[in-house]
Amino acid sequence: MAHKNQLQLLASRRFLPFFCTQSLGAFNDNVFKNALIVMIAFRLATDEANFLINLAAGLFILPFFLFSATAGQVADKVDKSVLIRRIKLAEIGIVLLGIGALYSGNNYLCLGVLFLLGVQSAFFGPVKYAILPQHLQKAELVGGNALVEMGTFVSILTGTIVGGLLAGYTGEGQSGLLWISAVLMTTAISGYLVCRKIPAAAAPAPDLKLNFNPVSQVGQVLKEAVKKPAVFFAIIGISWFWLLGAAYLTQIPSLTRNVLGGSESLVTLLLCCFTIGVAVGSLLCGRLSAGRVELGLVPIGAAGLTLVGMLLASATGNYQPPAETTVAAFWASDGSLGILINLTLIGIFGGFFIVPLYAMMQERSEASIRARIISLNNIFNALFMVVAALLGIVFLNVLGATIPQFFLVIALMNAAVAIFVFTKVPEFAMRLLIWLLSHTMYRVKHEGLERIPAEGAAIIACNHVSYVDALLLAGAVRRPIRFIMYKPIYQIPVLHFIFKTSRAIPICSKQQDPEGYAKAFEEIEQGLKDGDLLCIFPEGQLTKTGELQPFKAGIEKILERTPVPVIPMALRGLWGSFFSHKDGHAFSTLPRRFWSRVCVVAGKPVEATNANAEALQETVLDLRGNHR
Repeated sequence: MAHKNQLQLLASRRFLPFFCTQSLGAFNDNVFKNALIVMIAFRLATDEANFLINLAAGLFILPFFLFSATAGQVADKVDKSVLIRRIKLAEIGIVLLGIGALYSGNNYLCLGVLFLLGVQSAFFGPVKYAILPQHLQKAELVGGNALVEMGTFVSILTGTIVGGLLAGYTGEGQSGLLWISAVLMTTAISGYLVCRKIPAAAAPAPDLKLNFNPVSQVGQVLKEAVKKPAVFFAIIGISWFWLLGAAYLTQIPSLTRNVLGGSESLVTLLLCCFTIGVAVGSLLCGRLSAGRVELGLVPIGAAGLTLVGMLLASATGNYQPPAETTVAAFWASDGSLGILINLTLIGIFGGFFIVPLYAMMQERSEASIRARIISLNNIFNALFMVVAALLGIVFLNVLGATIPQFFLVIALMNAAVAIFVFTKVPEFAMRLLIWLLSHTMYRVKHEGLERIPAEGAAIIACNHVSYVDALLLAGAVRRPIRFIMYKPIYQIPVLHFIFKTSRAIPICSKQQDPEGYAKAFEEIEQGLKDGDLLCIFPEGQLTKTGELQPFKAGIEKILERTPVPVIPMALRGLWGSFFSHKDGHAFSTLPRRFWSRVCVVAGKPVEATNANAEALQETVLDLRGNHR
């Protein structure tokens, strides 16, 4: 399966040339940017250095805000592989200018070249994420995004190391500038040669008329994004992460010099911890997602970013720097290990947070407008990172706060933003609960799920064993499922929030609530006409004995009104678990076992004309077998 072997994508021409092109570009940007920042931080007075470092961060991402609207349109209009070649040619020219700026010794001229590198990256951004769904299968999308994030941050790491180390040899009579120039030019040329191997990626909107007014174009795309709240708030979440990351990374040189009492080498070590963390977190996210866009990892990432951010603020605020400025002296000092671990964990939780958001944005955006949606994301990213630079200037230069205090503020802000996003899109909390259940109390395997149609209306008919059957099915099946469920179960506290979020359809008997009964069937009919995948538990209630109860005729009434295929499914191994009715009522006694092996089994689809209640009951019983 693709999700179990995400590293195999690196052997595929569909992915490898693009991966290398992206990684080389990120490496080059960071060699130039970090060499410049380190030279500024250690060769100018503290106040002037802080200002120029934050200005550099703002100038690099400002082009994303200014040019992304046009870049997104161009990426939707032309073949993305051709566009990438043109962008990489432009990078070679910018590098030539950058070499001249470095040799001139003029910091402001160097900042101008940094701005041009930002322009080039702004045009590459929409292509970078819009091309993945064209070359990868759905089951490969999370793994592909995880590898891209890993590669990006490994390139940031190596670019940071190379730029930082070579910056230390740029004094009079030293050859650091020569080596920086050679690395920049070699990488730019290599990136162009590699990108020529990227397969064609046809333009989804070749007849699109370009709108060069960024304000009106952003407004048009924003309207499209808001139509899908999950996509819009994914953009908000991604942009917030880049604000957070920019806030941390931009302050590391000043943190090293003014708080930790270290040298350029310690800057490199701290940046290594953060970027290695993001790379590891991205790969772990791809592994834990099991080939699907697993949104349940996003709240885990958000909680980790807040908690570890607060720990980092405390660790740096209480740190007593040693007399020497060497990395060895820092390593031997009290509190150094905590700082390194916290920076690494911030990166890991950042990977958990951002990879599913990128994959969801790609998967749920229409193909014809995907690059423009991604360009909108880049504009928001740019805006949020400009805000990060401004926050750094305001807190550190205007308000006189310390860097540890600034870290504490952004950690607390992260909690507020996460709560806001998860409130607006409750699906994140639902997926978290499903993911926790399937990775703690239950070990879920599945058979035959490829029989469920990838799109189009269909009904799943399944046995009903426990109060969490719907959650386990939702976690196993790749498509979103709308559940038809007994109204008292739908109204259970906490679970009600989950079921409502997934647009479940509550139903009870006609005698209990005639109006609600009729409304439920109308909603079922409309859902099937809209092409939804529905799931019904034809027993109508949880089993009290562990045996399959007679299927009721409601399934037949649904199919009479809207004939669609029925997929019989069975849940094995849930009887006797904490949420089942074995030995009395669920929750009333301690469970016989806390951990259960569960199997979700799907049978062959049954045509509506053959899907009567009795026949479906026999099929589900056969699928379940003796595994209650």
